[in-house]
Amino acid sequence: MATKSDIEIAQAAKVRPIQEIGAKIGIPNDALIPYGHDKAKINADFIEAKANAKDGKLILVTAVSPTPAGEGKTTTTVGLGDALNKIGKNAIICLREPSLGPCFGMKGGAAGGGYAQVVPMTDINLHFTGDFHAIGAANNLLAALIDNHMHWENQLNIDPRRVTWRRVVDMNDRALRSVTSGLGGFHNGVVREAGFDITVASEIMAIFCLATNLKDLEHRLGNIVLGNTHDNEPVTVRELNAHGAMTALLRDSFQPNLVQTMENNPALMHGGPFANIAHGCNSVIATTTGLKLADYVVTEAGFGADLGAEKFYNIKCRKAGLSPDAVVLVATIKALKMQGGAAKTELGTEDVEALQSGCKNLERHIRNLGKFGVPVTVAINRYTADTDREVQVIRDFCDKYHVRAINCTHWADGGAGTVELAEHIVELCDSGVSQFRTLYDDDLSLWEKTATIAREIYGADDIIADKKVRGEFADLEQQGRGHYPICMAKTQYSFSTDPNLLGAPTGHVVPIREIRLAAGAEFIVVVCGAIMTMPGLPRVPAANNIRVNDEGRIEGLF
Repeated sequence: MATKSDIEIAQAAKVRPIQEIGAKIGIPNDALIPYGHDKAKINADFIEAKANAKDGKLILVTAVSPTPAGEGKTTTTVGLGDALNKIGKNAIICLREPSLGPCFGMKGGAAGGGYAQVVPMTDINLHFTGDFHAIGAANNLLAALIDNHMHWENQLNIDPRRVTWRRVVDMNDRALRSVTSGLGGFHNGVVREAGFDITVASEIMAIFCLATNLKDLEHRLGNIVLGNTHDNEPVTVRELNAHGAMTALLRDSFQPNLVQTMENNPALMHGGPFANIAHGCNSVIATTTGLKLADYVVTEAGFGADLGAEKFYNIKCRKAGLSPDAVVLVATIKALKMQGGAAKTELGTEDVEALQSGCKNLERHIRNLGKFGVPVTVAINRYTADTDREVQVIRDFCDKYHVRAINCTHWADGGAGTVELAEHIVELCDSGVSQFRTLYDDDLSLWEKTATIAREIYGADDIIADKKVRGEFADLEQQGRGHYPICMAKTQYSFSTDPNLLGAPTGHVVPIREIRLAAGAEFIVVVCGAIMTMPGLPRVPAANNIRVNDEGRIEGLF
C-alpha cells in the first residue's frame, strides 16, 4: 500500500471543536476568539488574569546540525506532547507559525509530519489567523511613514542614504532584494535605494516574539532605529511617532493561537522569527501562557542546537526570565551518517562506520547543551530504513556521556511511539536537577560575548573582524547597548561559517562581516558570512505541485 502524504494524513484527522480543546486546559469559551471551528485566539484579558498562576515545567526540543536528510524537531515536539498527554500528564506544545515563503519554495510546512502533526495543517501553513499579514502591514506602514516624512519637511533630518528599514513580503522573491524606490518624479517621494526582506526576517517579528504584553510591544516598537540623520545620528520610530499605529495593527495578532494535534491535544502556535537573523523561537507570550495552563510545556527552537538552543537560552530565556527543566536533542541516523561523510544517495544502507564518525556532531551538541545546566536526553527520530544495530550505536555512544538515547517512532505511531521519551522527560523535569544558566553575563563586552559563543559553542579558536566592525562594537557600547545579548547569524549547516565543513570542526576562526542593531528586540545581530534575508525560489518550486482539487481540497502542500 502506498504511503500517505502528510497532507493526506492531516486531512483524515478527526478534529474536535476548538472549544473542547480549550476546555481541556481550563480556557472557557468566552476567552476564545474562534477562527472557524478548529482554531482560535486566546483573549488577552484571560491571559492577564492567569498571571499569578503557578508555572509548569518547560522542555526544549532542539536538534543536531541540519542536513538535507532532515531531523524532525517539530514532529518530535508534537509526538512528545501527545505522549505526555497519553501517560496522563497535562501538557501543551508551543510552536512557531510557518512562513508562506518556504511552503511555496522547497522546505515544506512547519506543522510536523506523519501522525505527529498539528491541524488544520493546510490553514496553518497558509494564511492561518493572519498574524504574519499583520506583522507585514506594521512593517510596511513604518516604511511608508519614513518615505512620507522625507517627502515633506523631513524635520527629523533623515538621510535617505542611511535608511536601514526595509519593506517585507512573506514570499520568496529574489527580484525584490534590491530595488530603487521613489522613481517617477517629485510627487512619488524621495529616490533612494531600498529593498525587501521576507516577513519572518523583520525586526517586528523578533519584537513580536519577545514582548511580554501590549505595552511592552509598543515600547519596543518605539525603540526601533530606522536609520540615521545627515549628521549620522540614529533616528527611532518613537521620534517618527509611528509606534502607536503599528501597535494597533498588531493588537489582535498578538493574542496566541490555539490549535490541536491529530490526537486532539492543545497546541499554541504563535510567531515565527528567522533562526539566523533573529532568535528562531515562538512568542514569549505563548510560552508563558502555556506555562500557566499546563504542567508540562514543550517548545522548539530553530535549526541545530548551536543556533536555536543557544539563542533560546541566551536571548529568549534571559529576556523572559524562563528556566527550562529539560532539553531533548533530536537526531536521525540519516543525518548523522551524512555528518560522517556518507553520500545522500547511500543513506538507506546500513553504514555503522559513517554513523560512528557522524556522532562527533552529536557529541558536540551534547557537550554544548551541558554548559547551560539543563539535563539532556537524545531522541532518535527513527526512519523505517534504520536498523537496530544503528540505533544501538547511538545508544552506546550516548551512554558514554551519561545521556539516555531513546528510539522514537512518532512519525508512524503518533504519541504511542514516544511514550518512553515522555516518561524519561517527566523524570528529568520532576527530579529538580536542572540548574539553568546562560553562557555569558550581561556585563561582558559585546566582543567577548561573541567570542564566548564562537569558542564554547562553535569550537572556534577565536573571532576576527576588520577595524570598521570593531569600531561599531565600541560605538554600540558607548550608546549604552553593551548589556544586549548577541544573536549570531551564520550558516546552520556547520559549527563553522563554512557550510561544507561537517562533523565537529575545531581550530577554525569565525570572521564577522557586519553587525546590526535590533534596538526594539534588544539584541545585536552578528553576521558571519552571507546571510539571506530574502530567499529565492528553487528551479522547481513546491508551488508547482499545490492545487485545489475537484472537491475543493488543497493537495500537494507537502
